[in-house]
Amino acid sequence: MEKERRSAPRVRVNLPARWEGVLMRISGSISDLSRTGCFVLTGGEVEVRELIWLEISLPDQEPIQVWAEVVDTAYEIGFAVRFNSCSDEDQERLLRYIDSILASQPSR
Repeated sequence: MEKERRSAPRVRVNLPARWEGVLMRISGSISDLSRTGCFVLTGGEVEVRELIWLEISLPDQEPIQVWAEVVDTAYEIGFAVRFNSCSDEDQERLLRYIDSILASQPSR
């Protein structure tokens, strides 16, 4: 059995997103989100270790903007990122959003 590498709880979401890397600026959606990173469903291509700018649209709020590093890619599906930096306000809104989803899920 493979050891879980993630250090933060993940939530399944379907959030619109836009991102910009070295070669592209494209839309996608976030399917998996945690305090430390996310998975971006998109047709765009990136390289592992590439730094991207990512904008995540939260429901009924202004979008969150973060700098993130690509940590894994899934050809023609998308890529996983680890968040590097964002404003304190955006980080707090992200944490509140994730906590609200976790609180609404039944205990396992």
